[in-house]
Amino acid sequence: MKKFGIGFIVVVLSLMTFVLGFDYRDNEIPNEYYQVYLDDELIGTIKSKDELENYIKNEGETIKNKVTDYQFLLDFECNNDLTEEDKTRYNKILNDFKDEYSSELKLLEKGNIIDNSKTNSLENCANGELTDNEKYLLNNYILKNQIYLYADQINEPNGLQIRKVTTYNNSFTDAKEIYEKIAEKKSFTVKGYQISIKSVDTETNENTVKTIYVLNEDVFKKAVESMIKTYLGEDDYKAYYDETQTKIETVGYYINNVYVEENITIKEMQIPVDEVIYMDDVTLASYLLFGTTDKQRTYVVQEGDTISSIALNNKISTSEFLISNRQFKSESSLLFAGQEVVIGVTDPQIKVVVEKEVREDVESKYNTTERINPDKVIGDDSVVQKGENGILRVSRLTKTVNGDVISVEPVGENEVLKYPVDEVIERGGKAVPNVGTLTNWAWPTNQGYMITSYYQWRISPITGKREFHTGLDIAGTGYRSPIYAANNGTVITAGWSSGGWGNYVVINHNNGYYTMYAHMDQQIVKVGQTVAKGTVIGYMGHTGWATGDHVHFEVWHGGEWQRINPLEIYQ
Repeated sequence: MKKFGIGFIVVVLSLMTFVLGFDYRDNEIPNEYYQVYLDDELIGTIKSKDELENYIKNEGETIKNKVTDYQFLLDFECNNDLTEEDKTRYNKILNDFKDEYSSELKLLEKGNIIDNSKTNSLENCANGELTDNEKYLLNNYILKNQIYLYADQINEPNGLQIRKVTTYNNSFTDAKEIYEKIAEKKSFTVKGYQISIKSVDTETNENTVKTIYVLNEDVFKKAVESMIKTYLGEDDYKAYYDETQTKIETVGYYINNVYVEENITIKEMQIPVDEVIYMDDVTLASYLLFGTTDKQRTYVVQEGDTISSIALNNKISTSEFLISNRQFKSESSLLFAGQEVVIGVTDPQIKVVVEKEVREDVESKYNTTERINPDKVIGDDSVVQKGENGILRVSRLTKTVNGDVISVEPVGENEVLKYPVDEVIERGGKAVPNVGTLTNWAWPTNQGYMITSYYQWRISPITGKREFHTGLDIAGTGYRSPIYAANNGTVITAGWSSGGWGNYVVINHNNGYYTMYAHMDQQIVKVGQTVAKGTVIGYMGHTGWATGDHVHFEVWHGGEWQRINPLEIYQ
């Protein structure tokens, strides 16, 4: 009986367990839901993944329509030929706008009226319904949300994950609430492209990366094309890329290579809408050239102004002036008082390299021979034979970066087209040997030279910063070509500079002028030595902070380091 009783109890308990368990599962059926994570943080559970994705898409379309409507309000102000349908639409949007921004408008009305008409080009439009304050709010809203006008679709933010789960939990969050939680934490995205521009910092020698976001690849490609055209010119760009260049017959140039120095990669990605995303090539081209998309400063030409004087006074190079003012073809172009010009301070974000073979005819400066008449006093000079310059045909390989010449290499021998005729001068002999003349300065290099950088503001090829170039960079006839004393004088410096000049020489001409010659491969004079005009004082090189073989030539007047434009002494 005991065995029967115990067995009976076990059976009963088993049946109860089965029955109770069956009832529980019947009441609690598992469901398939979706858990929403943002950067691995759970923010809610939803019934449908498609519902959330569609909600995000629809919200993007709502904002897009709103931006379109507000743009219509601004455009309406400038359009006098509108249909009745457009006028009805205008009034509806205007009323909706005023309702939505009533509090902001009241605040603006209490303060100063904000005239934003000039920034949105409405100053010449007919008077419409919009006040300046309304234009201000509309313009700001459009600028902030203009990506919605161009993007095909607004997508979920980066870091959003929707994971399918099976759970007995029946509680869930609706799509609207999830959307609002996401919007508080992170920006939504659009499909676009990340441009990575990798370069080497010239100061630290470390790799740097600039990042640019564009809506499509063509925007970047066209902007780079515009950048190349800036430094190459429309005609040369077409001839080079269409392969229609003609070989050099006598004089001229041939473009061997054009390229962007930086390593550029393009990657498709979802870009957060709060990033700076370039939607057109004109705006991006402005950024690549000037480092900003803001309008450049303007200047009103005054009587007596020249392109070079305007450039100098505004701390830009003449080439920068010409880039910003394409109506002028050269530095010698005429200006008139009252004319408005652009003062464009360039800050190129990429380096456009152009390699050319150049063949040109240059003047071969005549030499000056002096005859000393001991009976004449200093200053009593006369020209016995007038000098005449010769003509040389020279061939060179040049390399420019963003319009600045950084290297010049001679090609073959110079062809003499006309030999120079020496000038013979009879001078008074009663002179101190180390005193230079005030006229007839000697050029510091061989004939066939090229001035690669002038006395002006420029972007330094060494530091990459805007600096004033305090002399002339002159490429002579190649490595270790001779460097000459520009006039009689006493050597006061001859040695190495830790400040970037490399091997350099300074001569005091004892007439109020000094000259300095830097980046020599070797100097062959000593401090205290008296040198005559035309004496070889060293050989050309690229010591110190230099990108190629050249001499940096400075002229000081009135004291040491009181620089003037070296070309002044040759005028």
